[in-house]
Amino acid sequence: MTPSTNRRHLLKLATAAASTLWLPRSAWSQARFSGNPFALGVASGSPTHDSLVLWTRLVQTGLFGSSTLGTAPLTVRWEIADDEGFTRIVQSGQAQALAELAHSVHVEVAGLAPDRWYFYRFMAGDAVSPVGRTRTFPAPDAPASRLRLAYASCQRWEHGYFSAWRHLRDDQPDVVLFLGDYIYEYPGAPNAVRQPTGGWVLTLDDYRARYALHRSEPELQAMHAACPWLVTWDDHEVQNDYAGLTPGNSGPPVADFAARRAAAYQAFYEHMPLRASVLTQALAGLASGAEMRIYGQIPFGRLATLYLLDDRHYRDPQVCNRNGRFGSGMVDPERCPSWDDPQRTLLGAVQEQWLDRAFEQAAGGATWNVVGQQTLFGRRDFRPGPGVTLWNDGWDGYEAARGRLTDSLQRHRLANPVLLGGDVHENWVGHVKADYARPDSAALGVEFCGTSITSRAAAADNFAALLAENPHFVFADNTRKGYGLVDFTPKHLTTTLRVVDDVTRRDTRIETLARFTVQAGRPVIEAA
Repeated sequence: MTPSTNRRHLLKLATAAASTLWLPRSAWSQARFSGNPFALGVASGSPTHDSLVLWTRLVQTGLFGSSTLGTAPLTVRWEIADDEGFTRIVQSGQAQALAELAHSVHVEVAGLAPDRWYFYRFMAGDAVSPVGRTRTFPAPDAPASRLRLAYASCQRWEHGYFSAWRHLRDDQPDVVLFLGDYIYEYPGAPNAVRQPTGGWVLTLDDYRARYALHRSEPELQAMHAACPWLVTWDDHEVQNDYAGLTPGNSGPPVADFAARRAAAYQAFYEHMPLRASVLTQALAGLASGAEMRIYGQIPFGRLATLYLLDDRHYRDPQVCNRNGRFGSGMVDPERCPSWDDPQRTLLGAVQEQWLDRAFEQAAGGATWNVVGQQTLFGRRDFRPGPGVTLWNDGWDGYEAARGRLTDSLQRHRLANPVLLGGDVHENWVGHVKADYARPDSAALGVEFCGTSITSRAAAADNFAALLAENPHFVFADNTRKGYGLVDFTPKHLTTTLRVVDDVTRRDTRIETLARFTVQAGRPVIEAA
């Protein structure tokens, strides 16, 4: 099969699998399962005011690699209801779980009522899935009094247990914004709490197995079943520090990195509640070098517009690493001739233009404009005193691109920008500045970059000095793990940093590390 034919084939499969099928009972594939086919749970995501995606993947209990379910499509029935007892079913139907897509199911349910909570479940053969709870957003032109959004990232299996998700479920968010590093491609870690199965993750079967391993965690399953998710990726869904079609710096080299990335992207789609439309613009699909578009925007009534970005797929490679090696590093910009190259991009030209148009069209719209992206946005100078040392893998390594984004914020006078990030495994809270080289430059918005679910932070003995060197940040912490909660109202937002005691214990407790407020129309962070 040629790459072009493969693109069309996979796109056709994904579109067919996402469609609702109305089949007579005699046409159902009555598979017999040796164990629970819903061992990876259920999930929902990609919500709008009248639609969302329901997800599951059929497996055999304990089976996290290649499947014994055969190659024929399997019929999965689904129901969505107003009540948990399913006495008031709103819609139902059947979908196909295809072997080519790891027997995953992505049901795109449309025609739902806005601003409404629902319950859903799947059936296959005689098996019934756990019940999931999900919701639609308010209509774009409707008032909304409240939104509780959780943001989280970076859940490395070997660094700890996923207990933070259990506590987040108790906090009852309306939506989870996951900002990348859902899996890690490593075979293990020094001083590991537990070891993942399968060694280095390199092939499609490897990626499928690693996602299934994570999805087997009860706490993560329960959080997926509690509310809809919006998801983007960072580097470890493919390889540490990769940039576009340039490989990263971890693990054994592969002969065809584009093929490896395509396999990783396919596995990401198979395990996330995403629409089939993310697979393509025009005829692009899951083949070597092809695009899988995951960036976009979603209104939450007139209260907020959520923008979800992708800073891995389209970026230029990092510059000025020692010995020209791939990946990231610490760089003195004064010794890097290409550092300020205006042509370098983190988001890619097409995504940059899309975001600029979205900001332009947002004038007079929602109260809050919330940008979910992978990493720390503000400058983080690692060298105390004179001179600057910056990390070239984040926005610091793409200063011209960051300048274009802040210029867009100013040019369109975007109302109340809020940037959310992850990646660095630390909590950072600060102001988005017009010019980070000038401490007195205008604050354009606010930033909350979250810690990890489990992933360890780099050692930093001089962390207090690091914070002092970067005064646009008002708070930072490099020790605690957890997630962030942002409560939006028409008048203000409140961000709560929630952290667990000890990620090496399943029974770890949760507490509030810090809390901050921002008044609408005034980009100033205040301790609450």
